[in-house]
Amino acid sequence: MKTSLSLFIILLISFSSFAQTKTENIIIVTLDGMRWQEVFGGADKVLLKDKRYTKESFSTSQKFWNENINLRRKKLFPFLWNVVATQGQLYGNRNYDNKVNNANPYKFSYPGYNEIFTGYPDIAVNSNDKILNKNENVLEFINKQKNYKSKVAAFATWDVFPFILNKSRSGLYINADDDSLAFNNNNLTLINDMQTLSAKPIDVRLDVLTYFAAREYWKAYQPKVLYIAFDETDDFAHAGEYDQYLKSANAEDRMIENLWNLIQSSPQYKNKTTLIITCDHGRGDINKDNWRDHGENIEESNQIWLAVLGPDTEPLGEIKSAQQLYQKQIASTIAAFLGFQFTANHPVADAIASVFSILNTPYNYITKTK
Repeated sequence: MKTSLSLFIILLISFSSFAQTKTENIIIVTLDGMRWQEVFGGADKVLLKDKRYTKESFSTSQKFWNENINLRRKKLFPFLWNVVATQGQLYGNRNYDNKVNNANPYKFSYPGYNEIFTGYPDIAVNSNDKILNKNENVLEFINKQKNYKSKVAAFATWDVFPFILNKSRSGLYINADDDSLAFNNNNLTLINDMQTLSAKPIDVRLDVLTYFAAREYWKAYQPKVLYIAFDETDDFAHAGEYDQYLKSANAEDRMIENLWNLIQSSPQYKNKTTLIITCDHGRGDINKDNWRDHGENIEESNQIWLAVLGPDTEPLGEIKSAQQLYQKQIASTIAAFLGFQFTANHPVADAIASVFSILNTPYNYITKTK
């Protein structure tokens, strides 16, 4: 029996050594400050009824409330629960002791995005100031690889992203807030006009304009790696507008669905693209008034979530087993889907092995993350 088992392991290792991922393209989307509580539980009944936070209580409840938790969360995130939950994987429902956490101690945006893309929860990254990030990120790493040069692009609502991803060093195409799309394309010109002429209720351009810019760029230039950073959920939460927070979350889910449908209609991308959705930090919950805030003084704000959908990921849906993952593992996971091992000028956390179907995983990632 021992001999047979040993032979099976040797054969598995031998096969896995030559296995290749099917993923050729990566789409990464972040929803700034989007709580896991709404992702897995839908709209919060207490906050819906609190007139301080939900001014349009009746209409918002009609749109997003249902006593059945499974129906309630589908109302808020139809794409996550109708598509990802049937074809991909969802991590972070702490009701099942399935945990995803920030490894950085600060629990706010710049440190979170640094951790996502560098794999390094650097304690020196401790503000949201527009300081060029000294840490190398996985997007610039991929941009240096054969067949990926100038095929990596990032679109963000928040105007700090050119500093987070260090645009001047990385050479990435990064479009954020008021940046214009300097391309000879009528659709892209229209988006420039829309963002110039529209009101800014959150002091930066609307997420829908960030999305349209990213979508039309994708259509025109076919990037192999595309990052979209939404921002409204965090802004409306800080403003204490729970109804708008829910509406923005729902709109972002529909934008992701729209992009995924386009991807699946393209022979260049269909069944060759992995989608990763996550957030930079969580928010308070035990004290309901803390839902607006996050940071070192609010313990729950290091609680995040992760969704993965693509040809190398088994359709396990909502993961209900006890597990601990960290935000710092996402960078290596992004690279691993493309068959690369992310290395940088700093320590880098290992990839998340469980998001890979074992026979489609490069052997070094199986062994690294056991």
